[in-house]
Amino acid sequence: MMDKKRRGDRRDGRWIRDIDGFHVVMMNLFPNRTESEVYSKEQFDVTALLNLVEEQNVLNPALRTKAFHVFVAAIAKTLWHRELLNRFVAGRRMYQRDELSFAFVVKRQMEDHAEELLLTMKVDGDTTLDDISRIILGDTKVLRESGKNELDSTINLFARMPRFVQRMAMRIFRMMDFYGVMPASLTEGDTNYVSVLLSNLGSISCDATYHHLNNYGTNSVMMTIGVIHKEQIVGSDGLPVVRDVVNFGINLDERIADGFYFAKSMKLLRYIIEHPQVLLQPLKEPVDYDGE
Repeated sequence: MMDKKRRGDRRDGRWIRDIDGFHVVMMNLFPNRTESEVYSKEQFDVTALLNLVEEQNVLNPALRTKAFHVFVAAIAKTLWHRELLNRFVAGRRMYQRDELSFAFVVKRQMEDHAEELLLTMKVDGDTTLDDISRIILGDTKVLRESGKNELDSTINLFARMPRFVQRMAMRIFRMMDFYGVMPASLTEGDTNYVSVLLSNLGSISCDATYHHLNNYGTNSVMMTIGVIHKEQIVGSDGLPVVRDVVNFGINLDERIADGFYFAKSMKLLRYIIEHPQVLLQPLKEPVDYDGE
């Protein structure tokens, strides 16, 4: 159970009061998220993952589990056990986010000018891979059929305002964002206020790329997922082997943790993706991996 909120905490996070001086200096030297970005491109062997997807769809064809669902579950499990990745910097302070949340863009149709819709979702320690598949498929269907989420009407209203009103409104929004007093009506459903922002480029047959973070909001982790393809890699025995692989483009706010923590977290993510059976258990179940 989380401690009671104290003065200085935000609605969406707890102020880390005992942070070391080095990180305090970093938050003042680099107050903007876009000047604190660390990029990484990782390649994962997804042969076992694709086998798991096939097995799950035989056991429960109505669920229609996809590789993307497994990727989301793997990232969620990583953040659950590596909680510093679920921190953010706002107003030159460090916060631990209260919830674990994800966001991605859904196109209503696979056409050039098709409308893009925003989808956000939350998970907890009891969430499983099956739960994530149900959430994504259910919310995506509702979103495509309705053509909007709760935030869309606010965005459309803002877009119809005169430019000088838009500029004034954004100044007010940024000030509220700095002091952590943004109302829930303006942050719920906003992809800038989630733990991880995902872009599934593989769904449009593109490879992973690097995507910037935003200075607005609290999002500290951005990942793009490329198309799954066959490639010759070096196997565990040191010999070349052809496997199914996927590339991730990962962008992190370096102020939330150090390089050692990031490296160990990526090692955990790799283990989960390459041993996806661990995702059949709730996210809170520990993973026995060599993280040293």
